[in-house]
Amino acid sequence: MRRLLIFLKDPVPGQVKTRLAKAVGSQAACDIYRACVELTLERMMRFRQEAVLCVDPPEALLRTRAWVGADWRLQPQRGLALGERLADATAVACSDGASQVVVIGTDSPWLTGDDVAAAFEALRYHHIVLGPAQDGGYYLIGLTRPQPALFEGIAWSSPSVYAQTRVRAAQLGLTTHSLREGYDVDRLEDVQRWLKEVQHA
Repeated sequence: MRRLLIFLKDPVPGQVKTRLAKAVGSQAACDIYRACVELTLERMMRFRQEAVLCVDPPEALLRTRAWVGADWRLQPQRGLALGERLADATAVACSDGASQVVVIGTDSPWLTGDDVAAAFEALRYHHIVLGPAQDGGYYLIGLTRPQPALFEGIAWSSPSVYAQTRVRAAQLGLTTHSLREGYDVDRLEDVQRWLKEVQHA
């Protein structure tokens, strides 16, 4: 069984896209984030039956349900650091019977269903799949079984997250496959790049 986990935040001005907000203001940054989420869900509609939206903070579940509608399954994110939340969500998916779990965020609106399909395909042959981001993080991670140790000892929100994760995987004896390089929409330049790509699509 496959499971797609989509991590998203409650779109509250001042709580999302804080780096972008320094350039465009909190409300505009929040509006951009809402657009990123809605486009991501539209592009992932083909996986709707296999998907779960992982919501942060947990108390935003009802607001998120009213926002995204009844078509999507929701669950709260649990844990403090991102690594804890990833470890928990992937473990829950595997305990539900998933043998291929792919996690994406909602900061990469350029991401397509074909990218996610490629990740699932790669998990037929590798333990871990990663989508490297230009800022040194990753926009996607996939695995075939719970790997809590994979998320330990990582300097989250640093430019070395992707590299550290690959090293950690190797230390654990796990094979890794990397997808095409992507980017998160975190700065004004990223928004401009995204809009330019949309115009040329």
